[in-house]
Amino acid sequence: MAVSKLNPGSMALFQRIPDRLFSPLASANRHGYWALLCHLHRRRFGPDAPLPPSYGFLQREITLEIEDHLRYANEWQPEDGEHPDTPLNIRAQGVFSRLVDVGWLRLEKYGVEKTVHMSPAVGQLLSQLIAFAETGPVFVSGKIRSIEAAVAQVIKGDASGDLLREAAEQCRNLLVHIRNTGTNVRDLMTSIGAHASTSQYVRSFFQDYIEQVFIGDYQELRTREHPLAKRQQILEAVEQLDTQPEHRARLLDWYTQRLSGGDAQRGQAAFQRDLQRLYDLNHIEEYLDRLDNEIRSANKRALAFLEYKLRAIRPIDQLLRIALDGMLAHDLSPPLAELPPVFGPNELIGGARLAQPRKESARQQPSVLRQIVISERTRAIGNLARRAQQRRQVTPATLRAYAEAALEDKRVAASAELPVASLEDLRAFQVLTSTAMALNARSRTTQMHARSVAPGLELRYSTSEIQEHPYLSARPFEMAWRKRPPTARTETKLGVSESTKQLKTSKGRI
Repeated sequence: MAVSKLNPGSMALFQRIPDRLFSPLASANRHGYWALLCHLHRRRFGPDAPLPPSYGFLQREITLEIEDHLRYANEWQPEDGEHPDTPLNIRAQGVFSRLVDVGWLRLEKYGVEKTVHMSPAVGQLLSQLIAFAETGPVFVSGKIRSIEAAVAQVIKGDASGDLLREAAEQCRNLLVHIRNTGTNVRDLMTSIGAHASTSQYVRSFFQDYIEQVFIGDYQELRTREHPLAKRQQILEAVEQLDTQPEHRARLLDWYTQRLSGGDAQRGQAAFQRDLQRLYDLNHIEEYLDRLDNEIRSANKRALAFLEYKLRAIRPIDQLLRIALDGMLAHDLSPPLAELPPVFGPNELIGGARLAQPRKESARQQPSVLRQIVISERTRAIGNLARRAQQRRQVTPATLRAYAEAALEDKRVAASAELPVASLEDLRAFQVLTSTAMALNARSRTTQMHARSVAPGLELRYSTSEIQEHPYLSARPFEMAWRKRPPTARTETKLGVSESTKQLKTSKGRI
């Protein structure tokens, strides 16, 4: 119970799937049950299976499907006192009943018939397990092309934050896969070291594992034709999304409204997190260098193993025995030249047997990613644009300060008397004009919103005719502070204060 309180998110798994779902996969016949589930997923309940009836499959159809699979499957071990000579149809019925009991299959009634379903959550879980078991090699070229196409569509405006998030997720998964491949190579050397046969060792290392499981296009990663060479263009496009105001404002609006429910702070944090995941593509060179070191070390270990195997299988003892027998047969007497050679020329001692001098091969340096340096002119233009945006921004606090300066000791100020001496004053006057229109509207919601924009201010139209102004033409209005009547709580406090004063005065007189 304590675990469920500490980890409510992880315990939600058992709210979606039955508690005893994995019991067949933990039994003695776990391989048989897994093969049967994969068979049913492929033939009946999976995405590649034919479209099932709306009411589900009949029970006898699924039972016959299980019976056909058990007929050609490996022999199962008896469970729960089951006799080894149990007929096939009874065994199939028992397996079907267990799958229904633990939750892999769901039995319902359709008229007088019984139909079989697989719940969506269980079907999704089985699909993910099969996809995990059948994971093949990752092709970096396809991932890079997908990321590049997604970022290009966001730049053009054909897509928004949804495609940017997908590109960031693909970029993170790609970097994690490359980073983990080095660890997988080390585990590989441990797992295939037990192969006694040299051919099995070579096949497992150089063909079956490195190229077919980890990275399918590892040999082409350093070539110019590989899409990885375009990573600098992707980074430049990501920088445009980050620095250009029109792209940034559009994406921030999507993240705030669609992803964060209107919370600007959460939306900006999510946007920066996805941008950083795309910027991490800059570190792919470092990850590839580490992977090269792991592959190089594994190659050295494999070559050392093969050299040891080749040396170990040479029949040295047998060759020496043949040589001794031949020499004893000739009684060590001349002419020794007539003795047939046991070893080939330079086989034991010769220049060809000496170690070759080590040759240091110059390693090709990887292409250096170009660093983006912002010019002083670009930085100055950005600062000017940011300052201009800040000067045009009007908040309730700035609007109240403008009203205090305009009213001073006056009770009412006409719109024609409001000062417009700077850009900030003009923006405040413009907001007051719009707020006056909203306060005099018939919509209650519009009035409430306008009061939150200009708190404590009362804006009333003085005439219905539009008045000319040097900057704006609108209906003239009068601005005054809104007076609030004292509430019951305030009156109570005042009454208590008066009573306290009278009590103190009476005590002083006594």
